[in-house]
Amino acid sequence: MTKLTEAETILQNNLDYTFFSWSKQGGLNPINVEKAEGVYLYDRSGKRYLDFSSQLMNVNIGHGRKEVTSAVVKQMDELSYVAPSFATEVRGKLGKKLKELAPGNLTKTFFTLGGAEAIENAIKLARLYTGRHKIITQYRAYHGATYSAMTAGGDPRKLLVDSQQVPNIIHVENPYSYRCPWYSSSPEECGERALENLHQVLKYEGPENVAAILMEGESGTSGCIKYPPFYLKKVKALCEQYGILFICDEVMSGFGRTGKWFGVDHHEITPDILVMAKGLTAGYLPLGGIITTDTIAKEYDENYLPLGLTYSAHPVSCAAALAVLDIYEKEDLINRAVEMEGYMNQKVAKMMNQHPSIGDWRNTGLLGCIELVKNRDTKEPMAPFNAKPSEMGVMSKVAAKIREAGMFTFVKWNFIFVCPPLTITEEQVDEGLEILSQAIAIADGEVKR
Repeated sequence: MTKLTEAETILQNNLDYTFFSWSKQGGLNPINVEKAEGVYLYDRSGKRYLDFSSQLMNVNIGHGRKEVTSAVVKQMDELSYVAPSFATEVRGKLGKKLKELAPGNLTKTFFTLGGAEAIENAIKLARLYTGRHKIITQYRAYHGATYSAMTAGGDPRKLLVDSQQVPNIIHVENPYSYRCPWYSSSPEECGERALENLHQVLKYEGPENVAAILMEGESGTSGCIKYPPFYLKKVKALCEQYGILFICDEVMSGFGRTGKWFGVDHHEITPDILVMAKGLTAGYLPLGGIITTDTIAKEYDENYLPLGLTYSAHPVSCAAALAVLDIYEKEDLINRAVEMEGYMNQKVAKMMNQHPSIGDWRNTGLLGCIELVKNRDTKEPMAPFNAKPSEMGVMSKVAAKIREAGMFTFVKWNFIFVCPPLTITEEQVDEGLEILSQAIAIADGEVKR
């Protein structure tokens, strides 16, 4: 029997003894990663991959930052864990810092270990606070994979297990102007029609029954669908009209990803509950949370708050978060995302002239998506919505070329995501877009002229 190398043993242990997310388990060939630094990953053969999606759109500060490592080690030397009923210095500092960064009168945070848990607790709190039971969300959205979060999202990955969805969650269409459900002639018209649809659904469901409207601060894995400028402001106005809470999911769009601290900051509104995770620790340790307005927080000064998790406000995760927030500020990464957005947009505009398969480019800060089509006039997608592996066609070849050329990023249906760390340089953007250009050239051959 041939003895396996160390790299082969590591890979085989992973495949034999662990499950991989969102995958058929047989026939997998994951990147066998050894280390990561800056915007690059390195596998065990030494091959380098440009991380063009910040892993799960969360490693905003890049890989291997020793400042975070030092903060985590220092905290563990002092205190590794206590129950969430204890007060700790690091917990209080992080809560205060988040109050300073969050918009408006968002004041008080309940900490979770990730985005899905945060969505669960946001929904629970909204129902508790309002005494109402219905939650309205969008079809083209992703909020996590626990049952409430999965039900709230419209991502079709839930369909295999959705017989156990939680009740009283209602979906509406997005203002997806590139593929407007109402065949609008402009993003503004699509936005107005989406608002009319939302208002009508509210009337159908009884606004007095609706606890909250839940939307992303900026669309992510559904294809970076951009809101018309007025859209969220008018959604918030509907909430105020009917006494409904507005929950803003900033798990992906928070912490500089869109060129603001939070995606909702582009819309100049304050949600009643803001959900966070991912960029809070840049993925270095698990942490999430919900921050509420002072009005909601005050309700529980005298009333029992039935929220709790064993690892809520974990001191080591809180220490990592403070170190990450310090990097955002010291290196001005929020404004850097704005600068790189302009550079990225300019470069992709030139790519669109070169590649007829690029139908649309949607980007805010460094949260971007290229949508590939077979025909720009008909907008026939290069792969259909919720495409099975057998339906991916040329998109599978595009994804394979991206990996072969030394890049990690997400290819989903006819979408290619472009969400690199906020620390990326212009030269590294050029490197990444050159790889994407090579891959998209394969799709160009499928264009119907």
